[in-house]
Amino acid sequence: MLGYSEKMREIAGRLLSECSVEMVIGFRKGTMPMMNEPCFVTREEDVSSLIWDSNCGINLANYLTNRKEKIAVFAKGCDSRNIVNHIVENKIGRDQLHIVGVPCTGMIDRRRIASLVEGEILEVSETDTTVKVKTAAAESLFDKAEVLQQNCALCIHRNPVIHDEMVADPVEEQKDIDRYADIRKIEEMDAADKWQFFEDLLSPCIRCYACRNACPLCYCPTCFVDESKPQWVGKGQDPIDVRTFHFLRAYHCAGRCTDCGACQRACPVGIDMRILTRKLEKDCQEQFGWEAGLSLEQRPALDVYQPNDPGAFIK
Repeated sequence: MLGYSEKMREIAGRLLSECSVEMVIGFRKGTMPMMNEPCFVTREEDVSSLIWDSNCGINLANYLTNRKEKIAVFAKGCDSRNIVNHIVENKIGRDQLHIVGVPCTGMIDRRRIASLVEGEILEVSETDTTVKVKTAAAESLFDKAEVLQQNCALCIHRNPVIHDEMVADPVEEQKDIDRYADIRKIEEMDAADKWQFFEDLLSPCIRCYACRNACPLCYCPTCFVDESKPQWVGKGQDPIDVRTFHFLRAYHCAGRCTDCGACQRACPVGIDMRILTRKLEKDCQEQFGWEAGLSLEQRPALDVYQPNDPGAFIK
C-alpha cells in the first residue's frame, strides 16, 4: 500500500482539474504518529497533502452523510461497504460520488503497538511486511501481520465492493478465516458468566460517545440517548444506562455494520464493543444469509419481510 500515495495525488489532481468533482476526501499526515487524519481537498494545488499507509483506519464514509457536492472519495473495502449502506439508505446519491477503490492489506493497531514499547512513540515507519517504531529508549521492529487491528486481521473484503476506478490491482482476499470463534465462546457461557463478561466489558465506559460519533451508521439527527421527550436512557454512569446505550446502539447497527472497527478505534478506554455488533452480524448471516454493504440492489435483511424469515423466537 505504500506506493499508493503518488497515484492518489495523480487521480485527485485529474478529477479536480477536469472539474469532475468539487471535493476529494482522503487522508493527510496527522500531527501524531499512527494518527493520519481525513483530508478534504478542493484545489488541484493541494493534492500533494494526500497520503496512504497503514494508519488510514478512519472510515471516510462517515464524511459523506447528506452531502450535496460531487465528491471523489478514496475507499478501502470497509469504506466501500459503508458507502453502499449510505446509498441504499438515501444518505447520498450514487451519481454524487466518484469512488476511487483502494485495495487494503490492513491497518495497524496503534494501541497494541503502544503497549509493546516503552515510552512515548516518536516515529513510525513501515514496509509492506514490517513496522519500525522509534521511542526515546529504543527502536522496535514488528511483523505487520502481528500488529494489525483485529477487524483487519479478520477482514474478508479487503478490496472495494464498488468503485469507479482503482488505485491499484486488487489484493488477494483472506480465506479460511474464522470470524466468530470468540463470539461462539461467549454464546456457550451460562447466564451468570455472560452477565459478568458484559459487566467487565462495559465497566470502563465513560459515556463519551466517541464510538457513536466515529460510526458511519450513526447519523440520526437526534440520537436516542439525547432524546428528552421521552427520555430513553439516563445521562449518568449508572451501569444500566451504560449497558442500555451500548446494547441499543448495537441493535441500531444490526444488519448494517461492516465491522470497519471505527468504534473500537475511537474508544479512549479501549472497549471492544465490536463483540456486540459482530454477534448481530453473525446472526444476520446465519438466519438471513445477509452480509451488509455488498449490494446496491438488495434491501438489507431487517429492512424487508419475507414469508420464509425465521420465526422461532415467536412463541
